[in-house]
Amino acid sequence: MKLEELIKACKKNDRTAQSQLFEQYKDVLYYISLKYSRNEVEAEDNLHDAFMVIFDKIGTYKNKGSFEGWMKRITMFKAIDRYKNNKYVPTEFNDNILEADVSISSETDSPPLDILLKYIQELPDGYRLVFNMYQMDGYSHKEVARILGISEGTSKSNYHRAKLLLQKRITTEQPHKTQTHGK
Repeated sequence: MKLEELIKACKKNDRTAQSQLFEQYKDVLYYISLKYSRNEVEAEDNLHDAFMVIFDKIGTYKNKGSFEGWMKRITMFKAIDRYKNNKYVPTEFNDNILEADVSISSETDSPPLDILLKYIQELPDGYRLVFNMYQMDGYSHKEVARILGISEGTSKSNYHRAKLLLQKRITTEQPHKTQTHGK
C-alpha cells in the first residue's frame, strides 16, 4: 500500500493500516525516542505514546511537508512532554562555563555510535534534551529555550556542560591512540 493510501486508511481508524504504518516507521521513530530518553524502557514507552498521538491526530495531517518529519516531531515532543511533566529541574545558568571551548581530543578514539548514544542517554535530563535538540536536531538555543521553557542562557550552559561530560566520559572510557613521534 502506498503511503498516501496508508494515511487515508489510518484516518479511517483501519487497524490493519495502523499496524502497517507502525511496522514501517517503528525503527526510525524508536531511534528518535531513544536519543531523547534515559533508557530503552523509557524510549519504548515514549514510542508507544507517540504512536497513540499519531493515530489520534493523523486527521490533522494536511499532506503538506514530510509525513515522516511530522511523525518525528510528534515523537520528539512526546519525550519532551515526559520531561516537562516529571518536573525535572533545569540546571542553573553559569556563564563561566561558557568560556572554555570543548572538543574531543584527536588522541581519543571516537566510541561506536551505540556507545555514544548510551553516554548521551546517561546525561542529566536537561543536558540530554538540550544536547539532542541543539547538536543532533539543529534547533537554535533560542528555539530550545522556548520549547523547554528555560532561558537561552540555560540552554547554552546545559549544552556546554553536556559536551564537557561527554568529553570526560569518552576520554576516560575509550583507549587512547598510541602515537609515535620518531623518539
